Amino acid sequence: MADKKAPAKGEVAVYKFYKVEKDGSKVTRTKRECIKCGKGVFMAEHKDRFTCGKCGYTEFARSKDSAAAKKGKK
Repeated sequence: MADKKAPAKGEVAVYKFYKVEKDGSKVTRTKRECIKCGKGVFMAEHKDRFTCGKCGYTEFARSKDSAAAKKGKK
């Protein structure tokens, strides 16, 4: 007989990318969207950057320390 189908590797729980208000009237996205790929393609959050898994676009997060250091160099 057929065995139970194993879950596919790499499946993402997309429902975690959205937040629904308690009354159900408003839905907001919790993740960033890729500016190159458009709506529906979310970017992964890393420690120091945001990366798109589809096109590879990367945005580096600015830390408060580096911004303060640049102001002091003027």
